[in-house]
Amino acid sequence: MTRSAPTAPAPEFSTLRAGGRMLRVAVWKARGPKADHGRPLLFFNGIGANIELMAPLADWFPDRDLITFDMPGVGGSPKAVVPYRPSTMAWTARRLLDQLGYDVVDVMGVSWGGGLAQQFAFQFPKRTGRLVLAATSAGVIMVPGDLKALSKMADPKRYVDPEFMRKNFEALYGGEMTGADGHIGRISPPSRSGYLYQLMAMSGWTSVPFLPFVKAPTLVMMGDADKIVPLVNGKFLCALLPNARLEIIKDGGHLFLVSKADISAPLIREFLDEERVRVRRKKAA
Repeated sequence: MTRSAPTAPAPEFSTLRAGGRMLRVAVWKARGPKADHGRPLLFFNGIGANIELMAPLADWFPDRDLITFDMPGVGGSPKAVVPYRPSTMAWTARRLLDQLGYDVVDVMGVSWGGGLAQQFAFQFPKRTGRLVLAATSAGVIMVPGDLKALSKMADPKRYVDPEFMRKNFEALYGGEMTGADGHIGRISPPSRSGYLYQLMAMSGWTSVPFLPFVKAPTLVMMGDADKIVPLVNGKFLCALLPNARLEIIKDGGHLFLVSKADISAPLIREFLDEERVRVRRKKAA
């Protein structure tokens, strides 16, 4: 039987200006005694993905604040006036954290957002606790996935036409169909310019030169059935990151955080809680 987490309360939504951009921001507040709260978690979503698509993840982290935002022209964020680069958005994310009153955070990114998470950890090492990279790569220097899946991935129609998404879900994301209908139902189509600017942001970008300087403990998670970002890309990241380890999700496609949340989310929790567990054991000894 698939294990599920209790449903988290709705997040606090706001629209904030940071780095000259208006962004729709969501914060799930930690529940329970403050002494039991973990470090806040900053989440970077995949390309074209609105906040609601990652909302089920919040169910698994009730004891820490979870912060995310829609990229310009995606979800509820207004369109960007000019294109941007990963370094620009990492800086913008730091400005958002400043406004929201957060200092050091754990950082997590999935797919496109994994690149942004790498950039943030490099630019702001003192603001980064732990780093989680899911179904992502080092950017332009990567082993590409299945061409058929990649062509569908680049087509924004998957966000506009639910039937197109449903018909091609397995080809797009690999693995099983678990969670597909819920995922499709939470989609809010990005604007054309918003999607294009996200594609352009990662054009020519790679983290290869700076990954050896990222000291944050890092968990790299890859699905062995991912048709978009093959497993070998995770091994490459681990070879470059000095404090990284790899977790392979068996039969996991590109959206294993959705289809295999009962397996992947506890692994993330365990990784993020390692420091807290170590401190508690030391105090108890």
